[in-house]
Amino acid sequence: MAQGQFRSSNALVVPTSVNALEQLKYEVAQELGIQIPQDGYMGNMATRDAGAIGGHITRRLVQIAEQALSGA
Repeated sequence: MAQGQFRSSNALVVPTSVNALEQLKYEVAQELGIQIPQDGYMGNMATRDAGAIGGHITRRLVQIAEQALSGA
């Protein structure tokens, strides 16, 4: 690949999944008892809370993928 042709690691492979990921973020935060600011600005959120949300989202996405691959 030529320089500048690398895809950002934050780029979504399926751009239409944005809404589903946002919904998952709010579901996980609610399960963990973490309040996400209504204005969407997470700059005042504790790093520990943001990391917990991201970790649980990743765990859930891996479970979904495993289920899809196993045919369950």
